[in-house]
Amino acid sequence: MDYKDYYKVLDVGKKATADEIKKAYRKLALKYHPDKNPDNVGAEDKFKEINEAYDVLGDAPKRQKYDALGENWNNQGNPSYSNQGYRQGSDGFGSANYAGAGDRFSDFFESIFGNYSDQGSGAKRQLRGEDYKTEVRITLEDAYQGTSVNLSFMNASITIKLKPGITDGQKLKIKEKGGPGINGGPRGDLFLVVHVTIDPKFERRGDDLYFEHPISVLDAMTGGSITATVINRPVTIAVPAGTDSGKTFRLKGMGMPKYNGDGFGDCYLKVNIVVPKNLTKNEMDLLRTLECLKK
Repeated sequence: MDYKDYYKVLDVGKKATADEIKKAYRKLALKYHPDKNPDNVGAEDKFKEINEAYDVLGDAPKRQKYDALGENWNNQGNPSYSNQGYRQGSDGFGSANYAGAGDRFSDFFESIFGNYSDQGSGAKRQLRGEDYKTEVRITLEDAYQGTSVNLSFMNASITIKLKPGITDGQKLKIKEKGGPGINGGPRGDLFLVVHVTIDPKFERRGDDLYFEHPISVLDAMTGGSITATVINRPVTIAVPAGTDSGKTFRLKGMGMPKYNGDGFGDCYLKVNIVVPKNLTKNEMDLLRTLECLKK
């Protein structure tokens, strides 16, 4: 009976951590799972071998015994492990027969650990699916209104709804939208980072918005009104006579919606006086007359 190198089966080093072993097992089990290879008998055999390797290396006491025996396992007079204590793997996943009661682990396995499964081994480990991590970019208007984004993973598409008021760099955890579980295990989670692109008109500070708007010299001198658009909402602002360039007006409740749904931030509009260019001689003379009247 040949020695089975379970580390080679899972393609990990002998100093691999428990997480590294689980990750390697998950990758190989997904690749060789019979459901994905219905016409490949070799894949089914490989899948059983992978399960057997993980049953040993994924269980701390079994791995310790396996490592201690090493390649001289057949010269140690090994007692088989009893059934007790191996109904459930150390990672908390129960054992179940994959291909029926006629299957079993290899003779090598049973010579060391015994036939601990009442149903004949071939243990089908249930593992949680892999977590997905990705990023998306949306506009400021999307962040204001809320939006949906479509994501694709492993030929599967999912739609994620983003609530109004989401901020740049915000991280979301969407439960059970990650990779499929192995052998009936739960799906993994999706971790999503949202980036809000810089808007050419508005600066966002928390839930508040800041932007600038031009006004004429005449409106600044005599007063008047201006109409501006905040994201998708028009607003009319009264400008008092004698307004200086750079004056900022607060538009209460006209900012971004708060992510928790509790109202809106404010908007701050700064007016900039636009000096007219290319005046005619008559217009220049009129302005000089107005300047003389001020003295």
